Amino acid sequence: MQRLIEKTDFKNITILTLVNLIIGIYLIATTVLISKDGTLYINSAKQFTIQNSIEATRNIEICPAYPFLIYSAHKTAGLFTHNESLQRWIISAQAVSLLSKLIASIILYFIGSFFVGRKKAFWGVLILSLLPDAAEYGSDALSEWPHIMFLTIGFLLLLWGSKYRKSWMFGLVGIVAGLGYLVRTEGCQLVLYGGAWLVFNLLKPQEKMKRIRAIGALILLLAGFAVIAAPYMKLKGYVFPDQTLLKLPAILSINNNSNCKPDIYTSGLQLSKTIGNKTITKNICETLMYYFVPGLLVGCWYYFRRKSKSPEQAFYYVAFIVLNIMMLLWQSSWLNYLSRRHTLTLIVFTIFYIPIGLEIISDWIYVKFLKHKSIPINQKQRYFYILLFIGIAICMPKLFKLTSTQKYGYRETASWLSKNTLPTDTIATPDKRITFYAQRQGVEYSENKEITTDADFIVKIIKNSNEKFEFDKYKEKYATWVDKKKTKRMIVIRL
Repeated sequence: MQRLIEKTDFKNITILTLVNLIIGIYLIATTVLISKDGTLYINSAKQFTIQNSIEATRNIEICPAYPFLIYSAHKTAGLFTHNESLQRWIISAQAVSLLSKLIASIILYFIGSFFVGRKKAFWGVLILSLLPDAAEYGSDALSEWPHIMFLTIGFLLLLWGSKYRKSWMFGLVGIVAGLGYLVRTEGCQLVLYGGAWLVFNLLKPQEKMKRIRAIGALILLLAGFAVIAAPYMKLKGYVFPDQTLLKLPAILSINNNSNCKPDIYTSGLQLSKTIGNKTITKNICETLMYYFVPGLLVGCWYYFRRKSKSPEQAFYYVAFIVLNIMMLLWQSSWLNYLSRRHTLTLIVFTIFYIPIGLEIISDWIYVKFLKHKSIPINQKQRYFYILLFIGIAICMPKLFKLTSTQKYGYRETASWLSKNTLPTDTIATPDKRITFYAQRQGVEYSENKEITTDADFIVKIIKNSNEKFEFDKYKEKYATWVDKKKTKRMIVIRL
């Protein structure tokens, strides 16, 4: 395990860290609204201030690690300021996400170096740092990057443990997998990869990894995971939440008209529908701004079909891609929901193949169009950089989006509610972030349905100037534009 880190690595890591830090701080400073899920994470983190850790973990509805990290960051911030404001909670949540992204990017650089070399790993992580979706999630109150952070740390330990045949590293993988499981249940996938690799070594012992060592590594892997995850499973009373694998039997639903055999035909149609709708493909294309998709496809094709690989390289990446695609297909088919946040992990772990693809495409452009124009072959590398910087330029407008498009009206409405309502008042709103920022009790309703709940105040979003509202029933109290472009209005009305 000598010379894992060289001088070039320090320079590359410094550049990547600065890029992520500058973008992250800018996005945090210009954030108008956090995501809807971010309100859930922050409200869950607040439970740790009024309950002990065990009770808070038992009572919150989500995995506890990210809320606990938010609580820890909030408490640390209290050493420097005594301002107990909502904004301090929000900044704490965003800071945890950004720090997780910084750490994950450094680890991803080393993972990429293991598979494609330092240069392409650097360009791959740089592209990832500039993708608008990846940057936005890293500056929002979301668990995506904390989840990816533990996943990357465990994955790198798996690679090192497998390559150098170090049994104790598999024990660390188990611990990291357990911590990742507490952020999001998918974090346990590290145990599957490491366990499969070690079972393979039991069946066919490799050099320096004899059966006895493989058995010891497998025990350490499982024990490390159990030490962290088992107490949480016992506390919650389940291994996976109800909305995940407990719905899996629906895949093999029984059709009464099929002689009580599994309705494989129906399940096949559901899977075909998922693939036909191209939900996963659409999410990946949008996250990669469409421009980088050809580079990813060409790079993956070259790496898996042409490039010689070590057993570790071949096994772990194939296992990771296959398992994650299966999880995404299942998520889309049987939970009927798949956002770009779900596909981010798959993009993060395949981002290194984009520079390979861009290099192959630039070589093809040289051979096809420029070979006969007296351009020295040693200058064809410039076309790789041209393709790369075109992609970066495409990301810039969305990455540094105009602040006039953001929903300032939500914050203005929340400020009005905070000043003109009582803490005991109930407010009906189509977006729970309004009552979150107003720090009032909120009842969320669907904009497409009639308001049936009893509330002291109702927030109504007028889609356009032609839309009318029943003012004979409701009295208007406040009105403001949703954004600075003044294309929509938000009205607060009283029952």
